Amino acid sequence: MPEPVRKQEGIKQLSSASLEWSDLDRQAVDVVRALAMDAVEKAGSGHPGTAMSLAPAAYLLFQRVLRHDPSDPKWAGRDRFVLSCGHSSLTLYIQLYLSGYGLTLDDLKALRQWGSLTPGHPEYGHTAGVETTTGPLGQGIGNAVGMAMAARRERGLFDPDAAPGTSPFDHMIWCFASEGDLEEGISHEVSALAGHQKLGNLAVVFDSNHISIEDDTQIALSEDIAKRYEAYGWHVLEVDWTKTGEYVEDVQALYAALEAARAETDRPTFIKLRTIIGWPAPNKQNTGKIHGSALGADEVAATKRVLGMDPDKSFDVPDEVLGHAREVVQRGRALRAEWDKGYQSWREANPERAELFDRISKRKLPEGWDKALPSFEIGSQVATRKASGEVLNALAPVLPELWGGSADLAESNNTTMKGEPSFIPDEYQTKEFPGNRYGRTLHFGIREHGMGAILNGIALHNGTRPYGGTFLVFSDYMRPSVRLAALMKLPVTYVWTHDSIGLGEDGPTHQPIEHLWALRAIPGLDVVRPADANETAAAWKAVLEHNDRPAGLALTRQNVPTLDGTGDPDAVARGGYVLQDASNGQPEVVIIGTGSEVQLAVEARTVLESQGIPTRVVSMPCVEWFREQDAAYKQTVLPPAVKARVAVEAGITMGWREFVGDAGEVLGLEHFGASAPYKTIYEQFGLTADRVVAAAKASLAKTGADKGETTGN
Repeated sequence: MPEPVRKQEGIKQLSSASLEWSDLDRQAVDVVRALAMDAVEKAGSGHPGTAMSLAPAAYLLFQRVLRHDPSDPKWAGRDRFVLSCGHSSLTLYIQLYLSGYGLTLDDLKALRQWGSLTPGHPEYGHTAGVETTTGPLGQGIGNAVGMAMAARRERGLFDPDAAPGTSPFDHMIWCFASEGDLEEGISHEVSALAGHQKLGNLAVVFDSNHISIEDDTQIALSEDIAKRYEAYGWHVLEVDWTKTGEYVEDVQALYAALEAARAETDRPTFIKLRTIIGWPAPNKQNTGKIHGSALGADEVAATKRVLGMDPDKSFDVPDEVLGHAREVVQRGRALRAEWDKGYQSWREANPERAELFDRISKRKLPEGWDKALPSFEIGSQVATRKASGEVLNALAPVLPELWGGSADLAESNNTTMKGEPSFIPDEYQTKEFPGNRYGRTLHFGIREHGMGAILNGIALHNGTRPYGGTFLVFSDYMRPSVRLAALMKLPVTYVWTHDSIGLGEDGPTHQPIEHLWALRAIPGLDVVRPADANETAAAWKAVLEHNDRPAGLALTRQNVPTLDGTGDPDAVARGGYVLQDASNGQPEVVIIGTGSEVQLAVEARTVLESQGIPTRVVSMPCVEWFREQDAAYKQTVLPPAVKARVAVEAGITMGWREFVGDAGEVLGLEHFGASAPYKTIYEQFGLTADRVVAAAKASLAKTGADKGETTGN
């Protein structure tokens, strides 16, 4: 018997799961459709079609399946719901309204308007009940995978010995996804990893409606997506509302599939739900026109007639329908009360773990944690990637919330905490990486973009602090996820190593040139490029003390000297500070350096001072942190009266003019790198102390400070 048929029959066998579906429920679903049409019609733009056809699924989930308490959207024991197809924001907003999360009819009327709680795509931290910011397709399913991983890790931290399904930390992650989500390459990365990780707490409902903006998806999509998920190792179910030749919204079959997903604990579940987009609009259903634009007054009226509604009424919600839907609040409170009993019993039996849970949930660091940070001997030669690895090893015992790994570059990124087990089903552990389901070291495989979205999901879930590593040049592969981390203000840390031409022989394909300033262009992202080992330790301290933004550490492959004066955490946390001042305290020129080029600034200062030119060296590991300082501090570091300035960084020079001014010089690269030993590349591309000296003198000349000498007769 063919697999899809067998699976469909499997759902039938489960259909005995009790579901009461009354006339009021059916009426509520039709109200959802009407609200979706009305909201988009009033806004003049939006995506009504999916919200209309997913109305039964969304209402069923929120009313009967999802474990949630609308009176407390942050309840730790709740299931999470992720709307990966964020363009269909009304699918979520209308359920939040009906369920009693605080949204009102006026909020639905204000869809996509200035200052409203119902922006075009759901935004985390803006609207109660929205678990993550979605819209860029595929990101939401990645976030859902991260949440499922975080839930398992947190169970291991707080309640590892409880029997399956008995812990207050057992809950589901539910995700709605569209064809667009699953066409995006990121969906492959995260779904393959979810199957490998056997995330039984994850369920994705795939809205298979065969329509996108360019109408019938057949124009670009012909793969069997269900078989794709079978190949990933997911538990795949199919619910086809078109199988009889007529369109029948078999809510009972979908309910059985959702309950089967909850019952499956060894694999993530993929439910392929065949719908007709825009149902039951008589003229625009099943077309690209209803996907992303208003139906128009005539089609709205015609659809309401099909639904048995008054076509002259807009945003009409009968009191009995709203009252019926709001009964979910009592269901949620009852679930919460039952959960609380188990939670309180757990707290009483596990006071130390309860204390850890409280601290991590608040993203509060333990007292004295920073005393574990390592220090490095001045004069020693240490790559900052290696120093970062030493920091992680040192913090492992004191910060159990800190966990992460690499996109298959652990040995290069130094992201593996020594002695910590890998986060992996027991059967997939290896000789090199032993571990278990509750482990700490993450292995993303060569999936940078997926790693970024998963890290966001982990950070969103409940307070653990994730990090992920790859080469800085491959931050390009994960940039959309990094941008969303910044938009959501998530404390995710990126360990980006091999940060310049200093990686040498691998050549221009692997040497980041434009990346530092491209990343600095993302609002809310801290890009941190420490000068040496001690500055790296201080940078980690500053990063972990921020819980409202992501940060990327740009770290060297090559050894750099450990300089005197880089180990002051308070100075480093300011983003820029005086590393070495002019010998007379009155600099005539200031040299600004970052990362591995700070040593060039220090060497150049020695030469300039020997020539009678008082010179200050400023280390600026983080432009963003420096910009946050008050004007007085910035003036003490970069005195406005000192116009002669040089900035040196092994990358494009864009952005440094802000700090060096019109008379300043910037030493960098405006071209790609080359394959050769790194010292040769630095020399051939003119990134040397001598060139810094020359640039300083050129800047002095621009200010008129270079008066020259008499040459005689």
